[in-house]
Amino acid sequence: MFAMRPRPHRYRITVTPVEEDGHPCHHRCSIEFEHRASQDWMQLLETLQRHRQLSADERAGTLISSRLLHDIAQRHRDAGEDLFAPLQPALERFIAGLDPRR
Repeated sequence: MFAMRPRPHRYRITVTPVEEDGHPCHHRCSIEFEHRASQDWMQLLETLQRHRQLSADERAGTLISSRLLHDIAQRHRDAGEDLFAPLQPALERFIAGLDPRR
């Protein structure tokens, strides 16, 4: 029997500026892209609830930014590229510190 690789979780990420004056956005109004994540971010966000020193927005931003960077770095490391190599040890420690199961 073949070992199945876990299916990546797909996310569409949209960043939209919040205008202070309440007027519609001019020029480019959002940045949008897709990402295939190695883990379920929704489930991971639930585990971050114990970090009460962060607001809900900060928890979501911390999770998404760290996991996005981790996944991209991992793909490039697997491809033999070392652009993210200097960042990898600190990023691994940071992500491990967020995990309440450790």
